Amino acid sequence: MTEAWRPDGEDERRGASGPVKVRVPAKVNLHLGVGPLRRDGYHELNTVYHAISIYDELTARRGDTLALTMEGEGTGELALDDTNLVIRAAHALAGYAGVLPHARLHLRKQIPLAGGLAGGSADAAAALVACDALWGTGLSRDELAGIAADLGSDVPFLIYGGTALGTGRGEAVSPVLVRPTSWHWVVAIADVGLSTPAAYRELDRLRKAGTAGAPLGSTDALLGALRQRDPRVLARTLGNDLQDAALAMRPALADTLKAGEAAGALAGIVSGSGPTCVFLAADAADAERVAAGLTSAGVCREVRVAHGPVAGARVG
Repeated sequence: MTEAWRPDGEDERRGASGPVKVRVPAKVNLHLGVGPLRRDGYHELNTVYHAISIYDELTARRGDTLALTMEGEGTGELALDDTNLVIRAAHALAGYAGVLPHARLHLRKQIPLAGGLAGGSADAAAALVACDALWGTGLSRDELAGIAADLGSDVPFLIYGGTALGTGRGEAVSPVLVRPTSWHWVVAIADVGLSTPAAYRELDRLRKAGTAGAPLGSTDALLGALRQRDPRVLARTLGNDLQDAALAMRPALADTLKAGEAAGALAGIVSGSGPTCVFLAADAADAERVAAGLTSAGVCREVRVAHGPVAGARVG
């Protein structure tokens, strides 16, 4: 086994001798209630996160420096320097645990960039879990989530996965305890991403102009629907305050939503800040039919079928 040291050379630890591979899912917001702008520049959120089976994969190996390479979605577009959330996460963990931030990281990316599926946050969560195993820092999930909260609002949820309630700016995560149920989703990926900060600014503008829809209320109806385990009941409770902003910035998304419902989806919403749209299906076979209809309609770049909830960032 190779060894890792604190920068001062004390407190020797043992980590993984070989590569560590971590798989991390995308997320959708089943309910995304956006409150007023806070003094710190964030909006108060009341959201229900849900992890779905679209994955990025991060491999961490021993190295003499910290370096990141990648393949897949966003290759050539995504910076691989210290601005990347993967690199920032590795530095944050090293600083917290008192180890040298040395690793060779390789990202295989399937979650689209700026798609409202928290791909960057997922990769940060994967980096925390992978480097924790590589360096032998031995942190708990709660400790990793604490570090994650400083990296981004969605990152703590992707440490845990499953279905969870998010409050604050989204970083305060509480699991939703319901009997296991597999929900079936169809994911329509757009040609070009949308900026999350721009979507929030647009929502603020629409609300100031009085043209935004009524804000979502409590998550109680949605949480109750999850307990009932009936997709038709759940379909009636899905909601996203940012959808108005996404549609204002990208009007063609209205055609995507209509096409999904015409193909037989029980409900469709914009995922997070968009522009990805997600559609709830009755079962796996129905999801395949909805996916075929969306593909035929030609209203998006790619269509994928997924299920949830799934676990968060995990080694293996």
